[in-house]
Amino acid sequence: MSRKGPLQKSKESDKPLRIAIVEKDRCKPKNCGLLCKRSCPVVKMGKQCIVVEASSTIAEISEVLCIGCGICVKKCPYDAIKIINLPSNLANETTHRYSAPPDWTSLIEYFRGSELQNYFKKIVEDNLIAAVKPQYVDQIPRVAKGTVESLLSRKSDRGNREQVQHEMELNGLLQRQIDQLSGGELQRFAIALCCVQKAEVYMFDEPSSYLDVKQRLRAASLIRDMISSTTYVIVVEHDLAVLDYLSDFICCLYGVPGVYGVVTLPSGVREGINMFLDGFIRTENMRFRDDKLCFKVSEQIDEVVKRTGNFKYPSMSKTLGSFKLTVEAGDFSDSEIIVMLGENGTGKTTMIRMLAGSLKPDEDVEMPAMTVSYKPQKISPKYENIVRHMLHDKIPNMYTHPQFKSDVMNPLMMDQLMDREVQTLSGGELQRVALVLCLGKTASVYLIDEPSAYLDSEQRLHAAKVIKRFIMHAKKTAFVVEHDFIMATYLADRVIVFDGEPSVETTARTFVIF
Repeated sequence: MSRKGPLQKSKESDKPLRIAIVEKDRCKPKNCGLLCKRSCPVVKMGKQCIVVEASSTIAEISEVLCIGCGICVKKCPYDAIKIINLPSNLANETTHRYSAPPDWTSLIEYFRGSELQNYFKKIVEDNLIAAVKPQYVDQIPRVAKGTVESLLSRKSDRGNREQVQHEMELNGLLQRQIDQLSGGELQRFAIALCCVQKAEVYMFDEPSSYLDVKQRLRAASLIRDMISSTTYVIVVEHDLAVLDYLSDFICCLYGVPGVYGVVTLPSGVREGINMFLDGFIRTENMRFRDDKLCFKVSEQIDEVVKRTGNFKYPSMSKTLGSFKLTVEAGDFSDSEIIVMLGENGTGKTTMIRMLAGSLKPDEDVEMPAMTVSYKPQKISPKYENIVRHMLHDKIPNMYTHPQFKSDVMNPLMMDQLMDREVQTLSGGELQRVALVLCLGKTASVYLIDEPSAYLDSEQRLHAAKVIKRFIMHAKKTAFVVEHDFIMATYLADRVIVFDGEPSVETTARTFVIF
């Protein structure tokens, strides 16, 4: 980033900053007839704005020559091109993430004269150590082998291992192999592994995923204890309730996913959360979202809905090893969403399986006859093709239905994923695809396990509205397991609370929300 005088800086700020993005997995120059190049007005004037080599598999667009007309964006048959015009005040502080990453020398040189130069220098010289908890904890067993105790003792150099193990409730899992841990257990292990290391910077990427409410608060308390006069703690989090409890300062990130992102200056917790929900940054006079994010507890889509069908399930119990679940008798009707709340290991999935008929209760009781569609907690992409083909194979009639596209697919922005390989999707993208597959199957009851995992705050609101709208219009019933209190409150017509000692004995009781 070169230094400029006042005159040069003002001239630079007058120029609009334009970003041209060509998605490599979508661009097919040999199949499209180069419509982008043939229709570009700058190319017609004889300038090399869009270049496609004979042996190239992707078009190249010059951001300097591009005038931002957007014709190529509309002409591309594969939706591979995005042209973004950014505010001019961002022109002097852009960094790119294209092609191979640069070496440390060029990186330090690029940021010379800024605070980042000293930060990167310390990292290169090993004067600053960073410990990172990754986002996708379900991938940890692929790279780490051994027991929980052996891995923690190998990384522990702060002398706080026993305290961290107790806080994260890992004492009963110490002899367990890593590949035998559940999602919540892997998350607690990953947080503990980061906290026992000696470092100056601690980074936690989505520490609340897979954790119940109690475990989220314990994890947040442990992360706050890592703060000292010589350490920094950075957390990426989408659960606004946990974020409010955890943070001292907040930086909001906005932009277009996969295209560009902007980080705001740090602000107070209350101000930062309100800024994100409003979609407007007052200090910079910048609006980055057209609508506010509103969580209305009493909001209903077409509130006057006639509930005709009514199902009842009897009192029942199930013993699995040393664990016993007791379910009190209850009922549910169509156009109703019942949220299941409880700690991990209290039998929420067990009750779902009993309702679905895949697990028989201890007693010989009669269950209501119903068809079930289930979205599991863990999503493993095994399909070896693009999303469009998978939807065609799994839900051929629904994914092209106008009402389903309007109510489900469009709000979840499935158009962006249709031509992507299933096995290359991120966690949040997989979550959206799994939700579409679940709602696209014909069933009388939909069982949805943690629909908010890996989704950001805005996507969680969209997902909640999609579930609520679909259940109302289709006159079906949904049982939702959710640990995000904001999303659970928005969704629930009634709540089933699982109370007791996890993994030992619990009772499921139904409560009505007024």
